[in-house]
Amino acid sequence: MSKVGSDEGALAADDLASRRTIGIPDKTTPLKDLELAVRETFFPDDPFRPFKNQPRSRRLQLGLNYIFPPLQWLRSYKLSYLKDDIIAGLTIGSLCIPQDIGYSKLAGLPPIYGLFTSFVPPLIYALLGVSREIAIGPVAVVSILLGTLASHQLPVPTLATKKCDTTSLKFINDACTQYRESYLALIFTATFFAGIFQAALGLLRLGFIIDFLSHAAIIGFMGGAAVTIALQQLKGMLGISTASFTRKTDIVSVLRSVFQHVDEWSWRTALLGLFFLGFLLLCKFIGKKNKKLFWIPAIAPLTSVILSTLFVLVTNLDKHGVAIVGKIDGKINPSSVGRFMFHGEILKKALRVGFESALIALTEGVAIGRTFASFNNYQIDGNKEMIAFGTMNIVGSCTSCYVATGSFSRSAVNYNAGCKTPIANVVMSIMVLVVLAVATPLFHDTPNCILASIIINAVLTLIDIPAAIKVFKVDKLDFLSLMAAFLGVLFISVEIGLLIAVSVSVANILLQVTRPHTAVLGRIPDTSIFRNVEQYPDSSRIPGILIVRIDSAVYFSNANYIRERILRWLDDENDQIKKENGIPFQFLIIEMSPVTNIDTTGILSLEDLLKTLHKRKVQLAFANPGTKVIQKLNDAGFVAEVGSDWFFLTVGEAVEVCRRHLTFGHESMTPDESKAPHLRS
Repeated sequence: MSKVGSDEGALAADDLASRRTIGIPDKTTPLKDLELAVRETFFPDDPFRPFKNQPRSRRLQLGLNYIFPPLQWLRSYKLSYLKDDIIAGLTIGSLCIPQDIGYSKLAGLPPIYGLFTSFVPPLIYALLGVSREIAIGPVAVVSILLGTLASHQLPVPTLATKKCDTTSLKFINDACTQYRESYLALIFTATFFAGIFQAALGLLRLGFIIDFLSHAAIIGFMGGAAVTIALQQLKGMLGISTASFTRKTDIVSVLRSVFQHVDEWSWRTALLGLFFLGFLLLCKFIGKKNKKLFWIPAIAPLTSVILSTLFVLVTNLDKHGVAIVGKIDGKINPSSVGRFMFHGEILKKALRVGFESALIALTEGVAIGRTFASFNNYQIDGNKEMIAFGTMNIVGSCTSCYVATGSFSRSAVNYNAGCKTPIANVVMSIMVLVVLAVATPLFHDTPNCILASIIINAVLTLIDIPAAIKVFKVDKLDFLSLMAAFLGVLFISVEIGLLIAVSVSVANILLQVTRPHTAVLGRIPDTSIFRNVEQYPDSSRIPGILIVRIDSAVYFSNANYIRERILRWLDDENDQIKKENGIPFQFLIIEMSPVTNIDTTGILSLEDLLKTLHKRKVQLAFANPGTKVIQKLNDAGFVAEVGSDWFFLTVGEAVEVCRRHLTFGHESMTPDESKAPHLRS
C-alpha cells in the first residue's frame, strides 16, 4: 500500500533507524496453542504446581491432602484450637436448630428434615471442604427455591384436597399420603442430582460457570427472595394454616391469600410472634453494636423457642388458636435411597429442580467461603469446594437430607465466635445429633409463629440496601440487573427471578463484548504520554492524525462495530475540522495495547477498514499490538498488506513518524500543535 502524500511504499531510512521494530514471536504449533488454552481455561490456579519435581511418595501425600484437607491442618492443630472450635460449634448449633425447623417448612418438608440436613452434610464437608469458617446446613433461599420448584413441578392432586400439607404428618386421606411420598421422592432425587451437578462442575473444572451470575444480580435475587420469604411467614405470624395458604411466592398472590383468610387470623398468634420478633431484632442490634456480644443474637432464636414453648405450656395457648409444631419423630437420619425415582416424569422434574438448586447453592456457598477466607488471608479453591458441596449433597440425599450449602448468618457467627477449623461444623452436627436422638419431643409445643419470626429475623440480613446503593452510584447498568432480578422474584416467582438474574448477567456480558469501549487519545501536555481526551480534557489532539484506542479483544461479535465506530470517529472529527478550516486527517493510529486477541473475523474487519481508509487517502498505523495479535496479523498476511513499517512500539513513535509525513499541497511540514487550538479537547 502506498503511503499518503508519497509515492514510496515504505518509510524513509531515517525514520526506520530512529525507532524500534515490533517483535513477531515464532509461530507455535496448534497442539501447543490448544494446551495453553485448556490450561488457562480449566487450570488457571495451576493446582498441579505443588506436585512438580516431587518424589512419588510426596505426590501421594499431597494428593491425599488435596482430597482430604484435614490431613494437612490436623498436623498443626493445637489444644487451644479445640476450645475455640467447641465454643463456635455450640454457638452455631444453638442458632441452627430453630432455624432448621423453620427452613424445612420453606422447602415444604416436615420439621425433622431440616435437622437431618444439619447433621450429615456438615460432617462430610468437614472431611472434604477447605473453608474453616463456613457453617453448613439448610439455608432460607435454597429452601424456598427448592420448595417452590418442587411444588410447581408436582402440584397437589385434586383427590388429596386442599388440606393436604407436605410439612405435616397428619393423615388426611390416602391420596394425600401418596402425594407426600411423591413429594419426598422428588426432593431427595433432586438433591441427589444437585450433588451430581455440583461435583461434576468441580471435577470438570467448570467452576467459572457460576461467575455468570453477577454480584449485582445476586444482590437483587437475594433481596427479592428475602422479601418473598418474609411475606410467606405472614401465614405463621397470623395463624393461617399452611394447607390453605397459597403455594405461589409472588407478592400479589401472597397478600391476596393473606386477606382471603382473614377468618383464620389469630390475634394471640400475631401478638406472640411480634413480641419475639422484636426480641430477636433487639438482640441482633445489640450484637451489631458490640462485636464482643455476638453470642447474644446467636442464642436468641433458641432462647425464643424455649421461652415461647414454656409460655404455651403454661397458658395452654394451643387450645386458643395458636398453632404449634406438633409431633416430631425423634430419630437419626434414616436411609432415603429407596425413595429415589430414576424413571418417569419424576426424573425429568428432579433434574430441573436439582440443577437450579445446585446453581444457587454453589453461588452462595462458594461466595461465603471466599469472603471469610479473605479475612484470614488464605485461598479457596472454588472447584475443590464444588466437589465438597456435591459430595455432601449426594451423601445427604441418601440420608434424608435436602440441598445444603453455606449459611452466611451462621458462618458470620462461627467466625465471630473464633472458630479455627471445620471441627466447629462437627461440634454443631453432634449437637444436632443429640437433639435428634433425645430432644425432639421438646419442640412439640413450640408455636409456629416463633419459627416465622426466627425466619424473618434471619432473612432480613439478605436485604443489602447499602450494597444496592453502592451499585447504583457506581454502575447504572449493574443496578438495572439488580432491580430486574429483585422485581422478577418479587412479582413473578423465585424461579423466574433466578432466570432473570442469569439472563440479565449474560446480557450484560454480551453487551460489553459486542459493544466494547473505544477512545480518542490526545497528548498529555509536556509529555509523550497519550490518554483518553474525555478523561484528560487538557490533553491535545495531534493535527492531521487521529489516534484511537480499542479497549477489548476483537472478535466476530464486535469486529463490525469496532470498524464502524472507528470510521464514525473519523467522520465526526473531520466534520468538526471542516467547520474550523483545520487540517484534514491523513493518518489513523490504532492503539492496540488493550487488544488481547483477535480472530479471523476481526482481521477481515481490519482489512475492510484498510481499504476504506485507502480510498479516503488516510494511512493506517498500529501501536503496540500484543503477542497473539501481531502473530495472527502476520500469519494472515495483514502485516505485509499494511506494511511492517506502519507497526510501532508506542503511540509516541507512531505520532512522530506520521507528523514528519503530513502533507499540505505539495510540501511536507510538521504543524505546530500550539497553532491548532481548534484541535484541543
